Amino acid sequence: MSDSFPRQYARTQRLSLGEPRSFTVSPDGSRVIFIRSHSGSDAVNTLWSLDTATGVEHELLDPRTLNTDLSELTAAELRQRERAREGASGVTSYACNRDVTSAVTVLGGSVVLIDLFSGATTMPAIEPGVFDARLSPDGTTISFLRGTSLCVASLTGDERVVASDSNEAVSWGNAEFIAAEEMGRFRGYWWSPDSLSIAACRVDVSPINIWHIADPAHPELPATEHRYPAAGTPNASVLLHLVSVATATAIPVKLSGNWEYLNTVLWNSAGLIAQTQTRDQKRIDIHFIDPATGASTIVFTDADDAWVELVPGVPALQHDGTLVTCADRDGARRLLVNGIAVTPTTMQVRSVVSAPHAILFMANEINTPWAIDAWVYNNDTITQLTDSHGVVSISGSVNCYVSRISTLETERAQFTVHTSLTTHDIASLSETSLVQPNVRIMSVGPRAIPVAILLPRDGLSTKLPVLFDPYGGPHAQRVVASRAAYNSSQWFADQGFVVVVVDNTGTPGKGSAWERGVMNDLARPVLDDQVEILRDLNDLEPRADTSRVGIRGWSFGGYLAALAVLRRGDLFHAGVAGAPVTDWRLYDTHYTERYLGNPSIDASAYEATSLCNDAEHLQQPLLLIHGLADDNVVAAHTLQLSTALLAAGKPHEVLPLSGVTHMTPQEVVAENLLLHQLEFLQRHLC
Repeated sequence: MSDSFPRQYARTQRLSLGEPRSFTVSPDGSRVIFIRSHSGSDAVNTLWSLDTATGVEHELLDPRTLNTDLSELTAAELRQRERAREGASGVTSYACNRDVTSAVTVLGGSVVLIDLFSGATTMPAIEPGVFDARLSPDGTTISFLRGTSLCVASLTGDERVVASDSNEAVSWGNAEFIAAEEMGRFRGYWWSPDSLSIAACRVDVSPINIWHIADPAHPELPATEHRYPAAGTPNASVLLHLVSVATATAIPVKLSGNWEYLNTVLWNSAGLIAQTQTRDQKRIDIHFIDPATGASTIVFTDADDAWVELVPGVPALQHDGTLVTCADRDGARRLLVNGIAVTPTTMQVRSVVSAPHAILFMANEINTPWAIDAWVYNNDTITQLTDSHGVVSISGSVNCYVSRISTLETERAQFTVHTSLTTHDIASLSETSLVQPNVRIMSVGPRAIPVAILLPRDGLSTKLPVLFDPYGGPHAQRVVASRAAYNSSQWFADQGFVVVVVDNTGTPGKGSAWERGVMNDLARPVLDDQVEILRDLNDLEPRADTSRVGIRGWSFGGYLAALAVLRRGDLFHAGVAGAPVTDWRLYDTHYTERYLGNPSIDASAYEATSLCNDAEHLQQPLLLIHGLADDNVVAAHTLQLSTALLAAGKPHEVLPLSGVTHMTPQEVVAENLLLHQLEFLQRHLC
């Protein structure tokens, strides 16, 4: 039996399986190490190497050849994978030494050491049950986390604990929930360049309230305790220490200032730096740290009346100690070199890829936020490295880099290795989507709201019901010049809908004022932009029947979908809200307080944006979907809204997903979730 799109989309993990990823370029540019599975339906990643002179690929490690159970994962690694939204198995991450001649990974809780030339593997005599293994820069020592302890071992074994605590609420080397979920910091320890010391986070979660996540489908199982830092409540206490590998002594790092969050740490040959952030997120400090004493000096500060945005890849130090960072200046996010803005105000910098010599960074022109390209700043000159008219991501440095380019014209992303002498494609083994997105992107209205409209490829002009398919929240775009971004939207279009995707106020790419338009209100400005496009839709698309309008979304998109039918039921006639935030007091500190403030000080913004307070206004069909094992947007959001709706006498539907987390990785669930949403929308709109 041939696949349907929902089956293919679920089986291939949203068509991601078989794509190469997680690239590491050797310092001499001769080799590229990466992860890829054998096909678009194979969920087991293997480790590969590509010779940049010849373009020849060589498989280094297939985990299935080892005597390990890939399903044996520690609870800590499962949590780590959930934070990273990792659904595959096998080699999902690896870490190399400085010269990229060897690497370590963890398979089934066991450390595996790989020779990156021959592919020879060894399994050091280290007891299973570890995670986040790394190699010292000189390649002689393996570091890893076991439970709450930071450990090291030789290449053959001889495990030693170098940092530990008798208090089970204290861990060493871990990335706490907020760091991994909201700050993009997935690690909690960093090797010194000389391989003698480790900068490690000491994380104390005892201040955080304990929540309990149960599985109602299995009442015989105990509930899982989950330390969740909800808005207005205490965070973990995070302190940085310098740990001697030889003596296991720890020197506390003295980071001055009134800070609550440790955003990032960088340790390279130019020095050791850390960035901290205040609880209200209106100030960040970059500290230069003396590795011998732990003393530090603030070398850069940024402050903002709204918030200071965290940008991937910065702060960074160039080889000569020059500080590279990013900040919002004159209405745009700009690249700063030693505190001086060097990019124009027409450009929005999205991330810094590398900066040892020339600075490689990703950016978009503010008037076309859906197209992201790579740029280089060197010797006071900015050069555009790619001109894709699509979405680009880059790994490596200017001398040797890997580009991933996805456009509206190409069926799959293209991966290419670039050196000064050659270019070679890296094969993508992902499947070709069974749908062919038929999408056009435009800017609408005086504020140039980014909009994508998708139609079925039926060649007809008949009127169709409308389906809004947004995300709508900060840090995530849906209107992008990449065909792959619209696969599920196109499937709904092919079932007989005009699908509309709107990137409203607060989404990335359109400059500082646009992003800050949601300050103190995550509801009204977000919904207003969706309504503005709906009111203009008859002029934008003749096939749109605006008397039949649905809206669907997940996470923030779920919040937006429920918000639309609750507050503007006159315009939105059915809603599907997946894993919605319904009361922002139930969401985490770092994300929520950035936009709405601290509810323990002033809860007015939380009252104004709570869906539960709008329950009495529901007049249209609403389907609520939630994974009961979700530890990010916990199921209490949906359950409390459902309770409020029932108390108000408002009929609605609830679909609980037993054992499902926020990323719904289960194949059968992912397939039937699309089909269930379609049935609901057809029932009420067609």
